[in-house]
Amino acid sequence: MGKKTLFTLRTARLEDFEEIYDIFCKVLSDGKTYSYTIEEMTPDRSLAYWISAPGTHCFVADIKGKVAGVAAIRPNRTGRAGHVANASFIVHPDYRRMGIARALGKRALKLAKKHKYKAMQFNFVVSVNDVAVKLWKSLGFTIVGTLPKGFQHATKGLVDVYIMHQYL
Repeated sequence: MGKKTLFTLRTARLEDFEEIYDIFCKVLSDGKTYSYTIEEMTPDRSLAYWISAPGTHCFVADIKGKVAGVAAIRPNRTGRAGHVANASFIVHPDYRRMGIARALGKRALKLAKKHKYKAMQFNFVVSVNDVAVKLWKSLGFTIVGTLPKGFQHATKGLVDVYIMHQYL
């Protein structure tokens, strides 16, 4: 895209869910980044995953009233591990390479600090997702573990999965 498209980040609203779910289903269908399948991530489960589960804070990248990307932070675990945040991100395929993922990542880190998390951990970053690995490293994450052949990639077969971490 030669011309820079402006987007704003805002808190997700319930009325955004249909667009969020459509984006999620596109990404799940691709089979390249998320382990979930469309069959298991029903609308109800997806609503909880992105918006309604306790402790979840969801926000979107908005371009002229359309959801171009979505992110959610939540506790990675409960109880004695509740001080570590986890986050999920998706950018609509039509709006990639515009800086949306970087902006969502920065906002997620800021929001996690605001909510007094001590660290953020990504449990499942597909190793061949070079764009995501590069982005998260540039935002201060390090690979702290590798799950050998932990993901069945739609086109590359069995590939490794990274666990990435950052202190806040």
